[in-house]
This record gives sequence, structure tokens and C-alpha cells, in this order.
Amino acid sequence: MKRPHWITISTGVGLVLAIFLWARFTPPKKTGVVKPPDENTFVTSINSDSILIEAKKRISPELLLRINTLEHSISRGDVKDQQIKIYEQLAHIWADSASSFDPYAWYEAESARLENSPKSLNFAAHLFLDNLSRGDNAEKRKWRALQAKDLFERSLKINPDDDSASVGLGACYLFGGISSAPMEGLAKIKKVLDKDSTNVYALMTIARGSLISGQYDKAIDRLKAVNRIQPENIEAIIVLADTYERINDKKNALEWYQKSLKFINRQDIKTEVEKRIEDLKK
Repeated sequence: MKRPHWITISTGVGLVLAIFLWARFTPPKKTGVVKPPDENTFVTSINSDSILIEAKKRISPELLLRINTLEHSISRGDVKDQQIKIYEQLAHIWADSASSFDPYAWYEAESARLENSPKSLNFAAHLFLDNLSRGDNAEKRKWRALQAKDLFERSLKINPDDDSASVGLGACYLFGGISSAPMEGLAKIKKVLDKDSTNVYALMTIARGSLISGQYDKAIDRLKAVNRIQPENIEAIIVLADTYERINDKKNALEWYQKSLKFINRQDIKTEVEKRIEDLKK
């Protein structure tokens, strides 16, 4: 099945996120101890059924009939294999014909749960994790984080040594608002780094957490660690430059933006970086 454009996380997409999203975030002012979000403070009206019901209200009658027919088409025989095929078909329809992310990801997840392989479970988990903030709705963010958490946990039951899944699970706690103790997520990621200090995914995830909490020095240290391990990691370079720009360190911001240029292939992104360089020189 052809994957829809929104889940193909390329270097270009990562850079766009770094430049246009991370740069817009302004952390809360530090006024003492900040109480983490309590999961009980979230309205829990959103669930998988309500996601599908709402999505169906926005599609044509013809497409709705096609989807409803598929949903009710499981009959006798090898039910599990039938379900997997139907879920994949439904995912394809929601992605390509309806252009609706949440139902697409949900049916990918249902297929993965039935297939129960680390590869499919991790793929579906990352769909939700990488798109937590689509639409900027706290309830949906929590729902997506809970879906990702369940999928990563299923994967880790099969392969407890999967560091990537462990980091992903930690990220669900850090960024999904699913726990009153986000430090639990940080602990899971640090456990991976204690075992392998060169794990780039873990370093980038913790760096992102540091940026969100306003701990810029820690973010810079972790991003520089990524740069030492992977000198051509363009996302780390761009986010480093952006972080220095945020703290008004123009010299270092310029240095890292200039370093990034030779690694950027997309002209639109290169143009944006060049504009930032010129602005910083003023």
C-alpha cells in the first residue's frame, strides 16, 4: 500500500518542523515548581468510536457506503486474516480517498495488533507518536499518545530489548499528556542512553523535551552530542541553530545555520535558512 504523504518523515519534513514549529514554541515562564498535567484533568469524550463517527460525517455518501460495507464484510473463514486485509483496505481508503489521518492510523494500528509483529506495531505506533500535535487538540493528542503507548508496549512484550520502542514509549509519556508523572517517560529514555550513549533517537527525543521545558543548555548539549555522532544529521544542526537564535546567541546561530546549508537539498528550506542568516547579520 502506498503510504500517504503525511507519514513519510523525510529530512525535508524534519527540517520544516524544526524551522517552523520548534521555533514558534515559547516555554512557560519559570515560576517555581510546575505541576505536570494530571491525566484526570483531560476530558475523556474522545475514543476510537467517536473518532470514526466524526470522520464519517465529513465524507461523501458514496464513500461512507463503501467504508460501511467493508466494516461489515468479515464473515466465516479465517477471520484474523480477513480482518487484517480489511483493516489495510480501510486504512488505504481513509488515507487516499478521505485524506483523514486519525481513521487511517487507527486501522493501521488495528491491523498491526492482529499481525502482532514488532515491525508493524512500531510502524503504527510511530504514526500516532509523530503526529501527536496534528490539529493541536489536547484530547486527540492524549488519544493518539495512548494508542502509541499500547502499540509500543505490545512490541516490547515481543522484543524487550528494542531500544527504539523503549524511547518511543518514553516519548508518549513526555509529549502525550497521558500521565501525571512525565518523568517516567524521561527515565525510560535515559535507561536506553545509559546502555548506549550514542543512541541518536534517544538523544534527539530528550533534546526535544529539554526545549519544551525551556532547558536550552541541556538541549544544546544533547544536540551537539548528536552532531559528534552524526555530523551530517541536518535536523540536529538546524535545531541547534534555532536554539541559539532563541537565546539570542547570534554568533553560534549563524555558525550552525551556515553549517546546515551544504546538507540541505530542498531549495525552499535552503531559502528560509539563508533568509535567517541574512536577518541575523543585520
